[in-house]
Amino acid sequence: MDVIAADSLTKRYGATLAVDGISFSVPQGETVGLLGGNGAGKTTTIAMLLGLLIPTSGSVHMLGHDMAKDRFAALARMNFSSPYVSLPHRLTVEQNLRVYCHLYNVPHATRRIGELADELDLHGLLKRMAGELSAGQKTRVALAKSLINKPDVLLLDEPTASLDPDTGDLVRTWLERYRAASGCTILLASHNMPEVERLCSTVLMMKQGRIVDRGTPADLLARYGRENLEEVFLDIARNRGAVAEAL
Repeated sequence: MDVIAADSLTKRYGATLAVDGISFSVPQGETVGLLGGNGAGKTTTIAMLLGLLIPTSGSVHMLGHDMAKDRFAALARMNFSSPYVSLPHRLTVEQNLRVYCHLYNVPHATRRIGELADELDLHGLLKRMAGELSAGQKTRVALAKSLINKPDVLLLDEPTASLDPDTGDLVRTWLERYRAASGCTILLASHNMPEVERLCSTVLMMKQGRIVDRGTPADLLARYGRENLEEVFLDIARNRGAVAEAL
């Protein structure tokens, strides 16, 4: 079953074509990487998948629901994380997480917050104001927020940005375990190519609002004759090498 399905998805801002008729699907329980340089259309695509932006044309189905007609049925089972979206600064971390527990009707909020504090090492941060946190601490709290409702679909935008290598590895390990245990479907936008190689079964390469190549990490490495995805990323960004014949 395809949990995420985008068909001819397009977004225009006046004369600017931010997303240009892309189509892709993500099966249940898989982690798919959405890669591209700044301005490639990744964030706009995620916003349309979440129902935050209305597509100019095309359609989005999440968990079998048409996001143009029935998005609230899907949103209760979804969540999103980005370290670039700030939580209210004058609330403590615990207060912020409690607000999201209420928004998602999470039972036993105190217990759930405690579980996430254990898993993401947040106990020392719970009583601190969100506005006082370092960039890395904000990233961990944003991830905790995204997991508060035990989502079936998780959209992640740079989930380990600003984390030191040790904490980043712990987060990636936790995401792997969560997906394996829950069957969660994950769409991951990241500039961390080793992270993508580790977590993703399929990669979508975006450039100028279009998907210009796709495949497993191994397929892409073989296609471009490269040893790692960073080299593939640079080939695509700099128009080096051949784009796949069949997208």
